[in-house]
Order: sequence, then C-alpha cells, then structure tokens
Amino acid sequence: MLQQTGVSRVTPKFEQFLQRFPTIHALADASLAEVLPIWSGLGYNRRAQYLLEAAQKLADVAEPWLYENLVSLKGISHNTAAAIIVYSYDRPMIFVETNIRTVMIYHFFRNHTAVRDTDILDKLALVVPWNNQNKSQLHSPRQFYYAMMDYGTYLKSTHGNVSKQSKGYVKQSVFLGSRRQIRGQVIAKLVNGPMQIRDLQSSLNDPRLFGVLDSLEREKMVTIQGTFVMLYNKTHKT
Repeated sequence: MLQQTGVSRVTPKFEQFLQRFPTIHALADASLAEVLPIWSGLGYNRRAQYLLEAAQKLADVAEPWLYENLVSLKGISHNTAAAIIVYSYDRPMIFVETNIRTVMIYHFFRNHTAVRDTDILDKLALVVPWNNQNKSQLHSPRQFYYAMMDYGTYLKSTHGNVSKQSKGYVKQSVFLGSRRQIRGQVIAKLVNGPMQIRDLQSSLNDPRLFGVLDSLEREKMVTIQGTFVMLYNKTHKT
C-alpha cells in the first residue's frame, strides 16, 4: 500500500483492509471484486490484484517465507522481497527504497548525478552494522532500517529530494486527464456494482474508454458480459 502512496492515505485503508481480511487465508479466499472496494482510493489498483495473487500463492507456504518465494511474485522486486524479510523476520538483507536512497546519496554521492542503485547497494553493504565492526554485538536489521527510513524522511524535509540524482529517478507523470485516470474512474464506478457499458460511456464521456476496458479485461481486472461490465469476480477456488 505504501508504494507510491503517502502514509496519511494508507493508514485508514490499512486498518479497513485488516478488518475485512484479518489473515492471509481470508484474503486468499476473496475475489478481486471483494478486494477492490476496500482498496479504492489508494490508486494503482493493479497493486491490489498483485497482493491478492500473492496471498493465493503464499497462503499454504510455511513461514518464514524465503526470498525466492517472494521475488517470484508479480509486483515484488528484489528490494520489496528483501524489505519484507527484514521487517517480518528481522533478518539481514540489503535493499534500497526512496528514503534509504536519499540517505546514501546525501552522504556518499552528493556531487554525483545518475547514481545507480547497484552503487548504492555496494556502499550500503559497507554501512550496515551486521557487516561492520563489533560483529559480536547483536544488531537488529529491522531497527537499522527503521532509523534509515526516519533519517531519510528528515533529509527530504530539510534538504529536498536528493533522490532526483538517482539514475532511476522518473518524475511522476501527470495524472489529470491521463489514461491512468480513466482506469481509476472505471474501477471506482464498478466498485458499486456492474454497469451497462453505455452508462459508463455516458458517465465518463471519454473516447479512450473502450481501449481502457479492453486492457482491463485482458489484465483480469474487469469482466465484460454482453453489454455489462463488472469487476473480475473469480476466486482461486473456482
């Protein structure tokens, strides 16, 4: 939920989500049509689809989950998989996200441009306490990354977004009037139930609608039956 979405927006949705799906099995047994109404408002609805698919694949996998279990899932990169292992099991792994990237660029690459994540990871491996001095002491990877996240947030508020010096930095595309906005509007309307395509067309009044519906159907986000369109409702049981 926190990927590309602020904490203030995520917190109430996270609480609602856990009330509706308190366990991974409760989520795995749901359909996308049950998940999206609760997710609605966070944007990037494909993340909800990926989360549901991940729950369905991991529900019967014994914990602790392995890195290989996680990185094979849609929407989970090395960094996300490593972060899950660190925060869930307090195990040492090296990963980068925006706040950690901010800290590393500020201290080690301040006068550089197009800084690669591979260079940041190499430098981070020299910084983490479990690879450093006093190895006999107990170190909590989770606590280390908590501190890095907080420090990164502080640096952003005092020195700006130095992550712009990252090679992978991409400025957020304009949402208003975009195809992404049309996708979000379609999902938001279907949260209330199936609609006649003509009613959806009349409501949105955008020539890109049919192309958007076609892509959403291919992605199994919606189902089109005759003149009706609805949220995809198949569960992994059927």
